[in-house]
Amino acid sequence: MRILKALNPRIKNRIINRFGVYDIVYPTNRGPCKDVPENIEVPHYVIGQKVTIPENPEVKNNLQLLGMERSSKLAFKILNKIENFIQPGITTDEIDQFVHNSTIEAGAYPSPLNYQGFPRSTCTSVNNVAVHGIPDLRPLLDGDLVNVDITVYYKGFHGDCSKTFAVGNVDDRGLQLVRVTEECLSIAIKTCGPNVPFNEIGTKIHNHAKKNRLTVLPAFMGHGIGEYFHGPPEIYHFKNRYPGVMKPGMTFTIEPVLSHGSKNTIILDDGWTVVTEDGSRAAQAEHTVLITEHGAKILTTMI
Repeated sequence: MRILKALNPRIKNRIINRFGVYDIVYPTNRGPCKDVPENIEVPHYVIGQKVTIPENPEVKNNLQLLGMERSSKLAFKILNKIENFIQPGITTDEIDQFVHNSTIEAGAYPSPLNYQGFPRSTCTSVNNVAVHGIPDLRPLLDGDLVNVDITVYYKGFHGDCSKTFAVGNVDDRGLQLVRVTEECLSIAIKTCGPNVPFNEIGTKIHNHAKKNRLTVLPAFMGHGIGEYFHGPPEIYHFKNRYPGVMKPGMTFTIEPVLSHGSKNTIILDDGWTVVTEDGSRAAQAEHTVLITEHGAKILTTMI
């Protein structure tokens, strides 16, 4: 595993001095998989059914938008409850159990579970894990950053959001990373509106990150969402010239990932966990948004 060779103890200390004060995280043992009651409606990929994913960004009708509102608000409600649950000593497996139980109790299905083989109900990415961290039995330490990515499938539609949380006392550089990442998401959402090119999102995120001496990790995109988990459009968070414009009725996620270090990442042997190549911390923030006649509406909110 290349990342283990790259991060020997001597280099690990140098990384901490360069990027802040935190522990480099490696995947560890996991708890048992969670069961889903038979009465819960499951998405197509769980039972091997096909679903039609549009070739072009979908403009949803009022009934579809109602479904998106319900699922998105539920995802945010669960994410909002996480903040009071996270503290030093809690394992990411316990976070996963909390998300799983909250989703099932609401009559929904945790979308990540069994999606292309993913074994848990949420993604928990700690410190140098950029995205797609698999919850495990490592306790969170004072000073950690942890992103919790929640997607629920509720009454036929997916809602998707994430947030990076500070665990206990996080150093100033870590807090700055989280703050600027959230600012990038906010700036991107305010950019959206009818006939705005999708590539404006990447330009605005890139410029704000660069102004704050942070790096956008280019490997990770936002995506269209609806009755399908992932579909068009692909939302790039870096400067690009990809075509396409926003239209009222489109729903998609914006989910920039930033770090203090290089743009390079490595996928570990589990096929999911993505870590920064240089051991720098990463932070992500995500909302599902709807393009309206006058701008953009955040669906993953309680308002």
